[in-house]
Amino acid sequence: MKNLVVLTKENFKKTIESNAFLVVDFWAPWCEPCINFTPIFEAAAKKNKDIIFGMVNTEEDPEIGEYFQVEKIPGLLVIRDRAGIHAQVGEIGAPAFDEIIKWARDFDMTTIEDYYKKQDKKEFN
Repeated sequence: MKNLVVLTKENFKKTIESNAFLVVDFWAPWCEPCINFTPIFEAAAKKNKDIIFGMVNTEEDPEIGEYFQVEKIPGLLVIRDRAGIHAQVGEIGAPAFDEIIKWARDFDMTTIEDYYKKQDKKEFN
């Protein structure tokens, strides 16, 4: 599946910069709720081929979790246009995950887009 990727410190930044919509799963192999969530995450990736679903193993790449201040797992981060728009900690089921994805699709990005435009024009004081 092309839209389900393993994210590491080597590819994380490039993946965020080259994709408009990502859902990141922070997990660890010893975390039972994380392992239980993996099939739900994979099923969502199959249903939403226009979104990149990335998995960060916090044991192998702790720097990514530290950067995003992930203190508990399982954890989700929804990123649109390089901006984190939603973070979720703890176990969730497929219906709740589907709702998060729907909400993220419908999220009004106007404020973020305006910010980027001002940043590009160097309009900040």
